[in-house]
Amino acid sequence: MSRLRSSWEMHQQSVAYLPDTDMETMAASTSLPDPAGEFDRNVPRICGVCGDRATGFHFNAMTCEGCKGFFRRSMKRKAMFTCPFNGDCKITKDNRRHCQACRLKRCVDIGMMKEFILTDEEVQRKREMILKRKEEEALKESLKPKLSEEQQKVIDILLEAHRKTYDPTYADFTKFRPPVRSNPGNRGAARSPSVLTQDLSSEDSTDLFGSDAFSTFPESVEPQMFSNLVLSEENDESSSMNIDFSHLSMLPHLADLVSYSIQKVIGFAKMIPGFRNLAAEDQIALLKSSAIEVIMLRSNQSFTLEDMTWTCGSNDFKYRISDVTQAGHSMDLLEPLVKFQVGLKKLNLHEEEHVLLMAICILSPDRPGVQDTSLVESLQDRLSEILQTYIRCRHPPPGSRLLYAKMIQKLADLRSLNEEHSKQYRCLSFQPEHSMQLTPLVLEVFGNEIS
Repeated sequence: MSRLRSSWEMHQQSVAYLPDTDMETMAASTSLPDPAGEFDRNVPRICGVCGDRATGFHFNAMTCEGCKGFFRRSMKRKAMFTCPFNGDCKITKDNRRHCQACRLKRCVDIGMMKEFILTDEEVQRKREMILKRKEEEALKESLKPKLSEEQQKVIDILLEAHRKTYDPTYADFTKFRPPVRSNPGNRGAARSPSVLTQDLSSEDSTDLFGSDAFSTFPESVEPQMFSNLVLSEENDESSSMNIDFSHLSMLPHLADLVSYSIQKVIGFAKMIPGFRNLAAEDQIALLKSSAIEVIMLRSNQSFTLEDMTWTCGSNDFKYRISDVTQAGHSMDLLEPLVKFQVGLKKLNLHEEEHVLLMAICILSPDRPGVQDTSLVESLQDRLSEILQTYIRCRHPPPGSRLLYAKMIQKLADLRSLNEEHSKQYRCLSFQPEHSMQLTPLVLEVFGNEIS
């Protein structure tokens, strides 16, 4: 009996935390879970007393609701029944009310036990426990952080902006000047002609750099801003034809790639809520200062941990460290860049977190040349708050642990990479034979740095 009582007490504790059930039924009876593996959920369960459809284990036996209630009432009333026949009536769903004595005897025979019936005090205690649990769950749900409708709208806008400016098929890469790798053991150069203006003359050219691209800018500012961003076909063709591929052979191709990426960064920035409300000068300052950092963030989508390369479609556009060194960059930049890419990849960011991080990166009030720092800071704070709320609501542990702090650290890492990139770019651009291979857009954004 002591073992039974111990088992019963353990069962009482577990029942208080069962999923929501009708409170009256739960409080007045004890329904045990099925023994593990004994019953298939898809197989109909039969009451051991009358053969009706069973609803679970009640008082230690598989029974229907009717026989459960009958047994409970009989035990509580200490009823004494007498069979009017010979004491061995067969109990069925249809005749179970005809002989209470044989029905009760059948209940005991299949293992139903009166010790499992709750007293009135226990019923009341269980009701209180169920109510308390429901109240705790309701309170927990009410305290759980939620994304507001406005915050979700901002995320949706950024997701749409990114999807419009990032092509995961990398189809446009074939329009760049072809990659030429100086190591003969590597892949051959692409054969398709590459004229950057073929890409810029498409919808991106109109959307990003056409007459309405920066319609918020005063006319006096627009020519200074990106006056040379719309590349003419003649200039591009002549620069491609006059390139000396014997030195820094990957520079023409990667210059086109970076130029293309800058376009996409500008397109993304223009769709960030609040960005177009900034003064023209501040938009320019933010874009020029953050462009390379956002390009590095974007490139993480194509970075693969398995071979530490940026894989953008075919093998011609699979970029190794050696490819970037053939564009004039040294390991002082590339070693920390790869480390950054690995660390960012391992954070396993959601797409929502990725686009928020890019937007936060662009809207940094401490960029050189920014005038209205308070407005830029308010826009960035809003995005930071949305990011933190998103992580709490949508990013499950353990990945969410310290995730926001790790993401902000990545922005600090990008500043160091930006600084090193600027140093190496200046060394490259000071040499006419190399700077002539850069596109006007690259020269505009990196060549006239605000620093």
